[in-house]
Amino acid sequence: MASPEKAAPVSEGEDVIQAAHREQDIQHVAERGQMATDKYGQPLFQFDAKAESRLRTKIDLFIVPTVAVLYLFCFIDRANIGKFSCSRERPRAPHTPYLSCMTHANASPGNARLAGLEKDLHLKGNDYNTVLSVFYISYIIFEIPSNILCKWVGPGWFLPAISLGSSLGTAFVKDMPAVCGVRFLLGIFEAGMLPGIAYYLSRWYRRAELAFRLSLYIVMAPLAGAFGGLLASAILKLSHFGGLHAWRMIFAIEGIITIGLSLIAFITLTDRPSTARWLTPDEQALAIARVKSERVGATHVLDGIDTIKLKRGLTSPLTIATSFVFLLNNVTVQGLAFFAPTIVATIYPDKSTIQKQLYTVPPYVVGAFFTVLIPLLSWRFDRRQIFMVISAPLTMVGYIMFLASNVAKVRYAATFLIALSAFSLGALTNAQVSANVVTDTARSSAIGMNVMMGNIGGLIATWSFLWYDGPDYHIGNGLNLATSSTVLIVTILTLLWMKRDNKKRAQRNVEEELTGLTDKEIEDLDWKHPAFKWRP
Repeated sequence: MASPEKAAPVSEGEDVIQAAHREQDIQHVAERGQMATDKYGQPLFQFDAKAESRLRTKIDLFIVPTVAVLYLFCFIDRANIGKFSCSRERPRAPHTPYLSCMTHANASPGNARLAGLEKDLHLKGNDYNTVLSVFYISYIIFEIPSNILCKWVGPGWFLPAISLGSSLGTAFVKDMPAVCGVRFLLGIFEAGMLPGIAYYLSRWYRRAELAFRLSLYIVMAPLAGAFGGLLASAILKLSHFGGLHAWRMIFAIEGIITIGLSLIAFITLTDRPSTARWLTPDEQALAIARVKSERVGATHVLDGIDTIKLKRGLTSPLTIATSFVFLLNNVTVQGLAFFAPTIVATIYPDKSTIQKQLYTVPPYVVGAFFTVLIPLLSWRFDRRQIFMVISAPLTMVGYIMFLASNVAKVRYAATFLIALSAFSLGALTNAQVSANVVTDTARSSAIGMNVMMGNIGGLIATWSFLWYDGPDYHIGNGLNLATSSTVLIVTILTLLWMKRDNKKRAQRNVEEELTGLTDKEIEDLDWKHPAFKWRP
């Protein structure tokens, strides 16, 4: 059998025997205990581009739709409670109407809250903000543990299992303590969904490919606003569902749909390339080898869990900086969801509630488009940090327009600028922390850390737009201008640091630093490996 170092890409006219040897080499390196890079981090293979393209398309078709639909309905399921309402009126000045509109996550206006949930549960004052916060508390606490558990159990089983924890129970709550309890439990189940899918996809794709694939399911969040509203409207046309009425029907029916999809996912979701029956043995070997070829010092793709590598993922400078950026960005993304309905209501005060809902759709459509487009460009250029840098100024301009102008249409235009620039960072930041660690274990903790920090930003957002600050919300919008400005500073400094540190790493003596280390000790180095380079 030819050695991996001598393997070469299959070219047109290559001898059949050489091609056969090459396939054997790939399978050999794909096995546990075999490295796919040399000690300097250079890949031992140049894979056939056409074979990779066919494999990538096959993975796209079998993996991405399943996780995207699962995430869509899980997002709709939990976001129903946090949707738009203009339920309070308080005089801002004599004879001047006051409008207080609240949303949650990337959800569109309407649904459960409009259908009477707040009234039926006797929520008053800031009770609604408290209900939203309870979900985020458990969501944040269990983020990292859930992703570690996802690795231990296996994503093919773990993701469908946590999807079973739908908000079906919300249909039967009677008061605030009950709804808070259900929301807390829902946060525990859903804590592993976003980071779990990101980690799962990192088992299948190269670093350059990952951001775009992440965007294909993260885009379900803004799309859930429109689709969830239509589905809820259709449900509310029913007179009853069993013994349930109004908003309770929404939670019951959508919860049942989510559970049904989860059960199907147990069958359709493949845990890893080596267990994918829809891949041939050669395709399985290629899927493993091409991912391993980017992991310096890694002897296998799916390593065992250990404390050292978990800490490597959590303490990576790139993980810390990027997760802080995602925290700041999530304050903005969630904040836009809070403020957009108010803008629409001030532009079209005489329109019906349904018409106002429809006017909130275009910014989310634009946001959804750029959520996919920017990571697509990231894939083509194999760059993530520069796109994070570019996003910040547009968001800053949007919030400057909010604060500087009282013209409703100017503010409405600002929502488009923010939506097209801010939404894509969900995919970019998760792809960035994934690209800048080596081992599978470090990747699970790094992605968990990033999403946990992002949801701290979501928690902040639930208390950033309060009723007494409306209708202009100077405090909330000022905060979002500050966060987007900080994103610009942090992303630029991080990019400059990556380039500077890579120059220092280029001067290190790889052979000298690795002398005397076992394969296990070399693998545990992760991003501290002397041949590792930061990937901007």
